[in-house]
Amino acid sequence: MGSTSASPDPEGKRLYRTAACLIIGDEVLNGKTVDTNSPFFAKYCFDLGIALSRIETIPDVADDIISSAQRLSSNYDFVVTSGGIGPTHDDITYPSLATAFNLPLTLHQPTVERMKALQHVQAHGKRLKDSEPSEQDWDTMTPQLQARLRMATLPTGPGVEYLFVDDTMWVPVVVVNSNVYILPGIPRLFQALLENLVPVLQSRGHISPESMRSHRILISTPLAESAVAEYLTKLQDRVEEKGIKVGSYPRWGLGTNTVTLVGRDREYLESLVEEVEREVEGCRVSVEGEEEEEEGGVEKKAEVVSEAAEKAEKAEKVVEKVAEKL
Repeated sequence: MGSTSASPDPEGKRLYRTAACLIIGDEVLNGKTVDTNSPFFAKYCFDLGIALSRIETIPDVADDIISSAQRLSSNYDFVVTSGGIGPTHDDITYPSLATAFNLPLTLHQPTVERMKALQHVQAHGKRLKDSEPSEQDWDTMTPQLQARLRMATLPTGPGVEYLFVDDTMWVPVVVVNSNVYILPGIPRLFQALLENLVPVLQSRGHISPESMRSHRILISTPLAESAVAEYLTKLQDRVEEKGIKVGSYPRWGLGTNTVTLVGRDREYLESLVEEVEREVEGCRVSVEGEEEEEEGGVEKKAEVVSEAAEKAEKAEKVVEKVAEKL
């Protein structure tokens, strides 16, 4: 599987070296919703020096959630779940994870209080339109209130934490079994909570120091993959002992392909750039497509200059005609 269990660093802290992402939702599997959370999490992990080793997408089925969460929590240091924590019948992530780790589900009063406070701020911080609902009546149990409270009914017990990392949200990042972080599936919320979680991970020693993180170099080449395959194979054999991974990625119909160099030894990576550029007849770029954008920018500037010249020429002819009449 290529994974490891949670690894302590030299100071005895739990350093996150590997990660897994569990996407939960029928809507992703049936094509209604396109998953953007796992790509975001992949870049998030790369930037933090954590190796994302597995992404799984499963339906809103309790047995699937339970078995996947148990396995991923056991095999990887840092597990994030996405989806299934809303107010409706098919939002079963909290109860399923409580079952997975033998935890009771209880109404979490701090979450309820934050829910109340933020609703009050939102209701009174702007003028409500006629179509907008009034503030929730928290004293009368109605189906609507019951649905709201479902989102604050959380796993409790050993190894459970409630991390309120964003003051604009009432929803906490709930952590179960010490390493499973439960997040909403809405991309804006998922991303904001993860970004605000970084200081917590840093303060607890979960994130590798900068010197231990991976770096990526992109080289754009006009050559076909088949033309550079032999060289890249030999290069990979040569640099593997340095922990460097060489990749090649086609960009169909765009006239260029991308070669990548990924590793932790930045100085060594940089030492390879000139050679790779020469051998693949390419150039280093910051992002894929950068060179096309630059060329497009030059062409656009040329068009603007040409148009300006045409206008100037027409203006000059008008002046000449006027001068002739005078």
